[in-house]
Amino acid sequence: MPAQRAMHLYKQTQNAGDDDRVTRHAPLVKRIAYHMVSRLPASVDVEDLIQVGLMGLMEAARNFDPGAGVQFETFASQRIRGAMLDELRNADWASRQTRRNMREIENALSTLEHQLGRAPSESEIARSMGLPLDEYQRMLADARGHQLVYYEDFEDEDEHNNYLDQVAADHSANPFNQIADAGFKSMLVEGIKKLPEREQLVMALYYDEELNLKEIGAVLGVTESRVSQLHSQAIGRLRAQLKDWLHR
Repeated sequence: MPAQRAMHLYKQTQNAGDDDRVTRHAPLVKRIAYHMVSRLPASVDVEDLIQVGLMGLMEAARNFDPGAGVQFETFASQRIRGAMLDELRNADWASRQTRRNMREIENALSTLEHQLGRAPSESEIARSMGLPLDEYQRMLADARGHQLVYYEDFEDEDEHNNYLDQVAADHSANPFNQIADAGFKSMLVEGIKKLPEREQLVMALYYDEELNLKEIGAVLGVTESRVSQLHSQAIGRLRAQLKDWLHR
């Protein structure tokens, strides 16, 4: 296992005192990892958290100052959680620019839907954003894999007070479990019904029939890239409709 290899490597390079601290507090890493993962999406691998948590523990053992008036377990817990949070943040594939682009698209979608009383077309969205249609479609293509919910949806304006930090601090709120509540499901079903017909079909083929983008393209008679654009746009429309729920 990766965690065991990390421990073996560490033991080869550290002094006896540090080694003893790491060995005695290794169960702390597992306890924090399982506690944290219980309130995160199923896609998060607890073994990955344990591995990076061990790295945090090793760093804590190297840098601990017994004269600082802090117990080692308290000091190590902070380093362990910090390492795990960094891993979770780094695991979010979407670049900051891509996420900014999609937020702009979602805002345009929300504004237009209120103005028009219907789902706006791609050309209407692009025009409202002051973009050529091909540039707007490129932004959609770049957002391949756009998700309905992100960790950062639960962040405050203060970047240092966000949802991941609340998880580490052992707050009870779990927005990812809230996605399963009846109110959200009802809003999501209604949101899907409001999608343009082709985007509804893409969502059904992707999530219900579990076809990949290439297979969906063959069904629709379009390229895989075009399917990716339609999927990103559908997610953007849904996020715009669910904006109040996501940020409540």
